[in-house]
Amino acid sequence: MDFKFSAEDEAFRTELRSWLDANPPRREPAEHAEEALPDADARRWQRRVAWHKKMHAGGWVGISWPKEYGGRGATLTQQVVYTEEMSRAQAPALVNQLGTMLVGPTLIQWGTEEQKRRYVPKILSADEIWCQGYSEPSSGSDVASLQTRATEEGDYFVVNGQKVWTSDAHHADMCILLVRTDPDAPKHRGISYIVVDMHSPGITVRPLVQITGDRGFNEVFFEDVRVPKKNIVGQKNQGWQVAITTLMFERTGVGDPNTNTNQVLELARLAQSIPRNGATAWDDTSVRQQIAQFAAEAAALKYTAYRQLTRRLRGLPPGPESSVLKLGTSELYVRMTRFAMELLGPYSQFERRAPFALGRGVWSYRMLAARSYTIGGGTSEIQHNIIGERVLGLPKG
Repeated sequence: MDFKFSAEDEAFRTELRSWLDANPPRREPAEHAEEALPDADARRWQRRVAWHKKMHAGGWVGISWPKEYGGRGATLTQQVVYTEEMSRAQAPALVNQLGTMLVGPTLIQWGTEEQKRRYVPKILSADEIWCQGYSEPSSGSDVASLQTRATEEGDYFVVNGQKVWTSDAHHADMCILLVRTDPDAPKHRGISYIVVDMHSPGITVRPLVQITGDRGFNEVFFEDVRVPKKNIVGQKNQGWQVAITTLMFERTGVGDPNTNTNQVLELARLAQSIPRNGATAWDDTSVRQQIAQFAAEAAALKYTAYRQLTRRLRGLPPGPESSVLKLGTSELYVRMTRFAMELLGPYSQFERRAPFALGRGVWSYRMLAARSYTIGGGTSEIQHNIIGERVLGLPKG
């Protein structure tokens, strides 16, 4: 495999790097460690909104979208370059990431022209923040078993039900919502995909506080919420097809293949900073061997990501690499954070930003947050089943 980028890709890298160097993102110390589960800090949220709008003004939001919808029509390899350069600059994640990664591409494929004109520009500019109403208290991994109902009343759907683990719902202006419009149909049928204004009467958002203290997730209650029928995406009772499209955009998102490697390097620096027996933890052979093992696994995951990229460049559908990457990356992260706690010893008990905490307690925070990666986006158990049944051909348990 040729790991070199084309001249066009390198020109794209140079343009983006020059822009980032001229517009350096403003961050607080160690904030990158806490990016995945943003808390409810209003000042931090507004800073992320401002960064998103600056990126949009520079033409760096929705780069993979068609040019006619405000994107750059970037290639797959340019998307990889983009994530690499954003990581290099330690740039905050875009504040409307769900809108740009999932909602916009889905609406471009399934939405009416009226819907595209209404929603797409404000997704790019972050003038409207989006959330995703899929999971329910009894419908997590089995989303199709959802029970939130939408009944018809004239030109409206009336929605009643509950969603849970809804990221950024407390900030959201709009929501893509899966509802059951035909309760008598088989579970994968009778589902409709609708767009809901989160400021509508009858919507209650309650934060779910994680063990980290973050409040990025929410439970959302819908009580007689009236939604115009024109807000349906695709056909009534055929929403599962649209929902799968959204999930495919999530599944095939191009991430930074160097993420795990960067975390290993941070772990090595941690070991080099911890005093132990007149030297540092890094001088212990067993510590270096364990970190080397993590580095080898991170490299394997990096090249697995490139294998996935190769499939897509050849026009093939996503392969088993997605599940392998999800499982391998999340489980590796859990093991690395656990090892960091062993290195820290008594200092592992200090909370994030606590006085005297080594590195502002970043690794303690990461350890608490790590388990969420084995749950969100498909649990490790589900990924094991997918790999076992669909890749290895093992019988169902």
